[in-house]
Amino acid sequence: MSANIIDGKAFAAKLCIRVGEHVANLKAKHNITPGLAVIIIGHDPASQVYVRNKAKQTLEVGMNSFKYELDEDVSEADLLKLIDELNVRDDVHGILVQMPVPKHINATNIINALNPAKDVDMFHPLNAGKLMTGQVGPVSCTPLGCLMMLRDVHSSLEGKNAVVIGRSNLVGKPMAQLLLQQNCTVTMAHSRTIDLPPVVRLADIVIAAVGRAKMVKADWIKRGATVIDVGINRIDAPEKGEGKTRLVGDVDFDAVKEIAAYITPVPGGVGPMTIACLLANTVTTTCLINGLTPPKDLTA
Repeated sequence: MSANIIDGKAFAAKLCIRVGEHVANLKAKHNITPGLAVIIIGHDPASQVYVRNKAKQTLEVGMNSFKYELDEDVSEADLLKLIDELNVRDDVHGILVQMPVPKHINATNIINALNPAKDVDMFHPLNAGKLMTGQVGPVSCTPLGCLMMLRDVHSSLEGKNAVVIGRSNLVGKPMAQLLLQQNCTVTMAHSRTIDLPPVVRLADIVIAAVGRAKMVKADWIKRGATVIDVGINRIDAPEKGEGKTRLVGDVDFDAVKEIAAYITPVPGGVGPMTIACLLANTVTTTCLINGLTPPKDLTA
């Protein structure tokens, strides 16, 4: 029997409805309109589309959207100056710098320059440290989306064996921490893991976040496992015509869906949840900045 498909697009749409309701409540009760500022450097087409979608959805849920498009050769000093300005603006409650930044800019300097209270991607060391020590606060958008979908299909995650493939600061590390907070037994696998398939085969939950197309095969997966595919990879699609491409995940979806109990597709799985959770985090930071209790249905 094929796996149940976890529809991230539909889940994200429901989450955005909740976000919109909380935004309307902040406006009506506190005269506060959450504001999200997004900085994009250069003209990468994929990033442009992604940022445009963020801005569109920000407005749709009733927030203020501030988009800053900078030239590829912008200096690090000028970028830091813009961040400093946004850090102190009262109408900006969330700041996101679209990664990666050009090579002449030190990404660590940029992340460290963000006001931690407005860091909606949760990259700042202070926010990463709060997650590590189990303190209350927003968490990284993509891991938050993954956790929300996992909790939607499982009544409890407690005691489950989870394998996170990939140890990035963006997904792997915060995802492992979130699963630990849910009382999972967590293994973090990576490029130096010896004999990876048997490690993955023990997992009730598999999170694949490595950026390698169709790396995770069906014989890696325990029957009945839940598989969350974070990967977004573009591969050739000759069936669509010469020069055409299509998106696939880190998991061999067609094969693995015959083994797993639940699985996210690519596209339409984790991706839509990332933007929805970005908006949810902006509501959370808006509340915290203004001394209000964040809505529990938008947090981990």
